[in-house]
Amino acid sequence: MRLRIRCRSLVAPMLAAGLAISPREDALTVNAGDGDIVETTPQGDQIAWRQLDASGTPPGAGALFGLAVGLNQNAVYFVDDATNQLDKLH
Repeated sequence: MRLRIRCRSLVAPMLAAGLAISPREDALTVNAGDGDIVETTPQGDQIAWRQLDASGTPPGAGALFGLAVGLNQNAVYFVDDATNQLDKLH
């Protein structure tokens, strides 16, 4: 599968710090810059995003890394370095 990503902003791309594939075969990513998780289709369209961490300056900077989809596919686990915890998004 080839993945093409379109950026939703004009800022420089951030360092990807976590990547997982959703049950719908979309890419889930977190980066080292803004505390967001982004869902991107195989066609490159960003269809959803949510801020998972807003601590620090700029908000979310360096907080997120690592992603895993739960075995039952109803949750995403991620590491929040700002709180030093493994968290669950569902």
